[in-house]
Order: sequence, then structure tokens, then C-alpha cells
Amino acid sequence: MQENFEDTPDGGTPTDGDQNTDVRELADVPAIEVISRAAVMLMSSAAEKLGLSDPDPESSPHLDLDEARRVITALAGLVTASVEYLGPHAGPIREGLQALQRAFREASSHPDEPGKGPGEKYTGPVH
Repeated sequence: MQENFEDTPDGGTPTDGDQNTDVRELADVPAIEVISRAAVMLMSSAAEKLGLSDPDPESSPHLDLDEARRVITALAGLVTASVEYLGPHAGPIREGLQALQRAFREASSHPDEPGKGPGEKYTGPVH
């Protein structure tokens, strides 16, 4: 299986007619890179679903706390299960997760009890 991990030099993405210089076999990609990219994708998705990409998150058309809860919980599970492999990436990824958990709490009209928020069964309570 091939995975595109970089854009083409012209800023586009490779097509079948392009040289495969920017495409690597997934088997050749180190596990830490796969895990880190998955974490970043989950963080980005959670931020979008919390409306954090909009100037006024509370009125964002993307705000969806149910979806954000699912993505944050998945991220917490991934981070908890892979923290020993993340090396220097562990700190920033954990900080990003905690920031999303706090943003979720702030966005909720009825915040969860400590330890009951998204992903907190894996990370413990976030304050």
C-alpha cells in the first residue's frame, strides 16, 4: 500500500501520471511517524469540531460536541497506548490533548464531572 506523505514540488498532490518520488510504501514509514500523523489528524479534527478554527467558536457552523467527544476520546486512547514510543513527541501531543479536553469543557453548556470528560478515562481528570 502506498501513502502520500508529502506534496509535489508545485504544491499539488501526486497523480498516477506523476513520478512516485513523493510516495513511500507504508511499510517503509516508521511507526512513530504513522502514530504522530494519526495524532495530529485527530487533534485537527477535534479542533474543527470544537469550532476553534473560527473567530467565534460558539457560533461556528462546525461546532459538534458529540463528534468532538468521540475524536478526543480516540486521541486519548492512541496517546495513552503509544506514549512509550512517542519519545520527544509525547510532551507536545499530550499538551495538545489536554488543551482540547479543556476547550471541550469550556464549550459545554453542562460540563462533565472531573474524570468523565472526553478521554479522561484514559488520561485522568483534566483541570
